[in-house]
Amino acid sequence: MKVITTDIPDVLILEPKVFGDARGFFFESFNERVFAAATGLSLHFVQDNHSRSAHGVLRGLHYQLQQPQGKLVRCVAGEVYDVAVDLRRASPTYGRWVAAALSAENKRMMWVPAGFAHGFLVVSDYAEFLYKTTDYYAPQHERAILWNDPDLAIPWPLDAAPQLSGKDAVATLFRDAEGY
Repeated sequence: MKVITTDIPDVLILEPKVFGDARGFFFESFNERVFAAATGLSLHFVQDNHSRSAHGVLRGLHYQLQQPQGKLVRCVAGEVYDVAVDLRRASPTYGRWVAAALSAENKRMMWVPAGFAHGFLVVSDYAEFLYKTTDYYAPQHERAILWNDPDLAIPWPLDAAPQLSGKDAVATLFRDAEGY
């Protein structure tokens, strides 16, 4: 596994070793020992999630104020523009974000630690997105930051207005968001 550092050192891009031939490919999408050796992180995942979204769907920026979730995310069909925003007030990178293209083709994964908001935009016709989490979904603690917050100024690669859920359309501005 290759680990690619980002401008926020705690957020990592991971490239698995892929073995391919005329029949197709094989790779380990997660191996606890390999992950720990490559990243120095010893994690316990408790939940796997799978979503399918159409082109232009933007999900996020989500986080849980209590029971914060670390997320190991990947796209298994199509492509997404994936974003992590640091909400840890004591962090030197508080309020900064990083983004990466995750796709079925590049097979990259992103490690988004607890204490970050996370979201993605589907840039292909559709995308299937998987993520492993370090804590359980707790809707009573879920929060959202507005995707087009002017202080964050994330340059989403949009070709039209995004498709949003009701809660994402009325999410909180970053400056008003509860953080860690």
